[in-house]
Amino acid sequence: MSLALVAFSILASGARAQEAPPSRALTAQVVTPNFSDQRQRPSAPALSGLWRVRFLTSVDYPPFNFLDARGRLAGLNVELARAICEELEITDICQIEARPFEELLPALEAGEGEAIIAGLAVTAENRQALAFTEPYFRYPARFVASTELDLSASLAAGMSGRRVGVVQNTAHAAMLAAFFPAATATPLETRDAALTALRAGDVEAVFGDGVGLSFWLASEAAQGCCAFAGGPYLSDRFLGEGLAIAVRDENATLADAFDDAIVRLVEKRRFSELLLRAFPISAF
Repeated sequence: MSLALVAFSILASGARAQEAPPSRALTAQVVTPNFSDQRQRPSAPALSGLWRVRFLTSVDYPPFNFLDARGRLAGLNVELARAICEELEITDICQIEARPFEELLPALEAGEGEAIIAGLAVTAENRQALAFTEPYFRYPARFVASTELDLSASLAAGMSGRRVGVVQNTAHAAMLAAFFPAATATPLETRDAALTALRAGDVEAVFGDGVGLSFWLASEAAQGCCAFAGGPYLSDRFLGEGLAIAVRDENATLADAFDDAIVRLVEKRRFSELLLRAFPISAF
């Protein structure tokens, strides 16, 4: 299957795909995506009468939200919340509070915060009671392969005959089967097992979560062996709608204000700066 057909099948199934040149070196220029549609820029809503904006987050989801070595809140979500407050010129009324993830939604519903920025799933059930911003980050699926192996021709041919390791019974396994049916999938129990098979030459590539794989590529465990090839591949159907900020439904105007701020942060490339801090090797 050609990449053009892969892209077509993704779009036809209600998902989205992007294709970028394969990265061949860990020192390659970091790619920063833009998920905000500048052609449909939201109008800036008035926030008069607003006297407090409390962002609720957790501390167990690096690199998006965690405690740094000094015990301070850090991560992409935390920095984005701060940048939004600066862009909306409401830093004097903004707060960021950390709680266990399972307490975030009850706290928001009880009025103990105005927004959740911690990876709360954008689902039909959650949409019944919550308003969400547009996604500001989408999870990419990626191939990783040895730096000595050029997969350009195989990617163009839909990875026909290539042995690809993938964690069994996962969204990525289903995505690989749907978009690269000509690949020879090798299901393995864990990501570590798949990457071990890659290092041993038992598979020629591994297909999985680009975020996790980006950190593995930068780790000592990888030892500079491998790099991303092809992609990134984005799919709402298999990987969800990505990260968005949640507010109570009656505060939908606040979500609109956040969207306006994020669009401006993208225009000023401040969002790119936040991504560069979060990812040593771009997942994109």
